[in-house]
Amino acid sequence: MKYKVHKAVVIGAGTMGAAIAAHLANAGVPVTLLDIVPRKLTPEQEAKGLTLEDPQVRNSIVQAGLERALKSRPASFMSKERARLITVGNLEDDLAEAMRGADWVIEVIIENLEIKRSLMERLDALREPYTIVSSNTSGIPLGSIAEGRSEGFRQHFLGTHFFNPPRYLKLLEIIPTQDTLPEVVEFISHFGEYRLGKGIVPCKDTPNFIGNRMAFGSGAFALHYILENGYTVEEVDAITGPLIGNPKTATFRLIDLVGIDIWDHVGRNLAKAIPHDKMAMPYLQSEPANDLIHFMIEQGWLGNKTKVGFYKQVKKDGKKQFWSLNLQTRQHEPPKKPRFETIGKARKIEDLGERLKFLLAAEDRVGDLVRALTYQSLAYASSVIPEIAETPNPIDDAMRWGFAHEAGPFEIWDMLGVAETAEKMREAGFAPAPWVDEMLSEGFPTFYEYEGTRKVGVYAPSEKGYRPLKRSANIILIREEKAAGKVIAENPGAALVDLGDGVAAVEFHTKMNALDDDIFNMLIEAMNRAETEFEGLVIGNDADNFSAGANLFMVVMASKMGQWDQLDEAIRKLQGLNMRMRYFPKPIVAAPAGLTLGGGTEITMHASRVVAAAELYTGLVEVGAGLIPAGGGTKEMVRRLLNPPMQTKNADPLPFLQRIFEQVGMAKVATSAQEAREMGILSPADRIVFNRDHLIAEAKREVLHMAATGYAPPVPEKMYAAGRDALAALRVGIYMFKEAKQITEYESVIAEKLSFVMSGGDLSKPAWVDEQYFLDLEREAFLELCHNEKTQERMQHLLETGKPLRN
Repeated sequence: MKYKVHKAVVIGAGTMGAAIAAHLANAGVPVTLLDIVPRKLTPEQEAKGLTLEDPQVRNSIVQAGLERALKSRPASFMSKERARLITVGNLEDDLAEAMRGADWVIEVIIENLEIKRSLMERLDALREPYTIVSSNTSGIPLGSIAEGRSEGFRQHFLGTHFFNPPRYLKLLEIIPTQDTLPEVVEFISHFGEYRLGKGIVPCKDTPNFIGNRMAFGSGAFALHYILENGYTVEEVDAITGPLIGNPKTATFRLIDLVGIDIWDHVGRNLAKAIPHDKMAMPYLQSEPANDLIHFMIEQGWLGNKTKVGFYKQVKKDGKKQFWSLNLQTRQHEPPKKPRFETIGKARKIEDLGERLKFLLAAEDRVGDLVRALTYQSLAYASSVIPEIAETPNPIDDAMRWGFAHEAGPFEIWDMLGVAETAEKMREAGFAPAPWVDEMLSEGFPTFYEYEGTRKVGVYAPSEKGYRPLKRSANIILIREEKAAGKVIAENPGAALVDLGDGVAAVEFHTKMNALDDDIFNMLIEAMNRAETEFEGLVIGNDADNFSAGANLFMVVMASKMGQWDQLDEAIRKLQGLNMRMRYFPKPIVAAPAGLTLGGGTEITMHASRVVAAAELYTGLVEVGAGLIPAGGGTKEMVRRLLNPPMQTKNADPLPFLQRIFEQVGMAKVATSAQEAREMGILSPADRIVFNRDHLIAEAKREVLHMAATGYAPPVPEKMYAAGRDALAALRVGIYMFKEAKQITEYESVIAEKLSFVMSGGDLSKPAWVDEQYFLDLEREAFLELCHNEKTQERMQHLLETGKPLRN
């Protein structure tokens, strides 16, 4: 293939530009980040005697952008180390050199057509024949930006609209112009999906494309309706968050996150661009809504970036509070936490479709708001087909991937029942587009065609029938395999599922995938069967989180009831199955994603290989519950971080023991798979997959690859037990922490237990011992801590509040 991305250039180091550069670096792509040269010195630069010609001044704007990205929360970089892949420069001194050998240039500058055209003229003169140039514009027509450029430029130019923050939001809108070569679109789409982990939505070159057109078309109505009907900020956010399948940011927290000024800017530009949109225009021009937004901008209340918007951060009695804006008085007020009986009942309904049906039938303020927002969004989504998309699928994908909705509007409509919902919408004054009625009258009852739970087709109004849905062959969803009847064995906590080609998967399905006896038994059964029936195993699931760790409720109840034999047996069982996995004769690949804590981390570390999602949050966090890792986690950290350097004669074990202590003793959690590798939780041989949807397929591929290349388990390894001298040094450190009031008296007890295990006990001199020696130390320390009332208090507090207790 003639296209590649071995070197990228990002022009514009604002919030989006720097974050896009960071995400390219996350994916291992070297990036040159460029911005303009400042026109005047800052007071600090003047004080240092610098001039506008000094290199540090000329690069000060781009450097500031990179530094903001390094400090951003949530973090733009998956590891600070990745920032070394970014080179900064400015558009006057460094553009020509940056363009030499550049494979992909992304423009992320001010939303001004003439300025963008001027930049494109410069890029046209400098780009190499196969250099792809794209714009991250969110509203300017792509054809206008490329107007007047050479044929080669126009053939290699398109829109690539990332959503903020680019690392976390999956949506990447791809917008070709009429001149863009199909192979360029195909290449960037493939690169975005496989290297950057994005969900690709092809878009037409229409105002605000799909995601923002939908968000603002319905968002403008929502703001108008809320003001007209006297809802409060807190009421709205209590109703419009996870309750109806939206993220916790709901409505007003989302606007604060976006920025009040950005919300206004996008809304104004959209209104100018879509005068034909009869459903959106009355609300984009809503006087009450626009008056409120303009008032907030005048006050400097721009949302999260100014810490004042629809919510205001207030410190009261040393604690942070979020006061909400009274939409009538326009003053911020202390939280009132509105209570609705309907919300309480709805939260008990797990299925989104059933929950929405319940809410839509409610005869109160909750039901009124849910009906208005749901019916308007469904009607609006139908009204913009075929203008912005030929079928419902791109719209649904955009809302799920760009705004973290649990389901898109047409998916929700299918859940509710298309025909009956359309009738209710008409009665409420939100009539669907005519093509919906045509679809129903022609005998197509749903927007999607299904095989079991899997969508295989989507209704295309222009074709008056279902169009097959293309899906990457690299997607395996365990829930679909289960629905297709491929369950081999199942119990209340886990299932064994046939993935085909001689590979089976162990899927956890407890709450937060907490480890319990059912999961242990399924892992044991899976290995028993794999001895003769399979080439290997995958341990993974479709859930957001691989496993939050051991079932803490079981541990605290056993401790309080004095069930020490049962607790001892449970620990031995986890240790035993982990060690069996480590030395299993066939490959076992763990596929962790999201939260992978405590026991979940220990299972991951004992697999033959790990294929991890890039967004992996993992660590041995047992100390927060007053315990230490006892499923082999402490042993593994010693094996991974201490064993290698101690192969060298006269090596000092203390720095490596200190590193282990800092990670385990401070319950450090890696905030990405890359960080997990740096911490030693993932090995250099383990793989990182950016697209979460590809994880199970890639894990299966890894099993088959390992089996085909003659996998054999590792040779049993001896462990370095540093003994009493190293233990004494660690004890000195613990004593100093305690005396400095950095840890509590009881935390020093926990730290002492951890240090004892890490050091291999108080051996009179260092020795190489079996892994079982460390496992026995882990188990004994864990049980001793469980006997202590203070550990029991810590576990109980963590269960009740979700926060650690420092007693």
